[in-house]
Amino acid sequence: MKRIKPFTYFAPATVSEAVGVLAKEGVGAYPLAGGTDLLVRMKRGDLAPGALVNLKRIAGLDGIVKESGGLRIGALATIRAVELSSVVRASHPVLVEAAGLLGSPSIRNLGTLGGNIGRASPASDMAPSLIVLRGRIGIEGVEGKREVAVEEFFKGPGETVLSSGEMITSIYVPEMQEGSGAAYMKIGRLEGMDCALAGVAGYLALGAKGREVREVGLAVAACAPMPLRVKRAEEVLRSGDLTEERLQETARVVAEEVTPISDMRGSGWYRREVVGILAYRVLAKAWQLAAGDGGGR
Repeated sequence: MKRIKPFTYFAPATVSEAVGVLAKEGVGAYPLAGGTDLLVRMKRGDLAPGALVNLKRIAGLDGIVKESGGLRIGALATIRAVELSSVVRASHPVLVEAAGLLGSPSIRNLGTLGGNIGRASPASDMAPSLIVLRGRIGIEGVEGKREVAVEEFFKGPGETVLSSGEMITSIYVPEMQEGSGAAYMKIGRLEGMDCALAGVAGYLALGAKGREVREVGLAVAACAPMPLRVKRAEEVLRSGDLTEERLQETARVVAEEVTPISDMRGSGWYRREVVGILAYRVLAKAWQLAAGDGGGR
């Protein structure tokens, strides 16, 4: 453990104050929410911010609200709040599923949805589900507000489209279609206590006969430089009616499309093998949910 270097501390009361500070302090300024990742990196000496901008005093950024056409989750909503939310469970249960698989209870109680997405970790548990649900990230900066699709938000490991003076304020998720289902699965070294060695989220919206694919989403974690939508595999699912053989072919394409690394936690070969298995299981579950109760909701 290394000594944390001195930094300037800010605790703004509004979003406009926060983005003003972030813009003024520049690239050395970091927003602070739950701190489950940021403070650890500071203690290890991996990161030495010139300024920390505590967002916790800003009212209204932790809400989970049903809107016309979808669901809006504030950037400061904790992972635990998402996991326990009856609103999320009723409309987008896959987000509850993903939240419950993220780290330990203590991490979920502190970590925020905005922080998990903003960290841009390739192993983010929340990003794949938000990608397949066509989620959009609300961003505010000194030049105004904008929205970015979750799948377009990441540029690389730890890198996002955020400019200096911008911060995440919310994540919007459209309503799931009738006759749709979604699932998320992961594998880690320690059950419930480790980030993903591989993770897969899948979404299927089916036609009246239960085999025609109207819409599909497939995304992976920890098998590419960033959370990745696997579009070629989606095209396999769109190319005809759902069958056991089509699910197997899709899983094979997922394993071909990913670019996993080897590190101290697992080999690239192992990740590639596992992600194909997870893809098959996730799609089979999404199919069952979509065909069984008209939405998996």
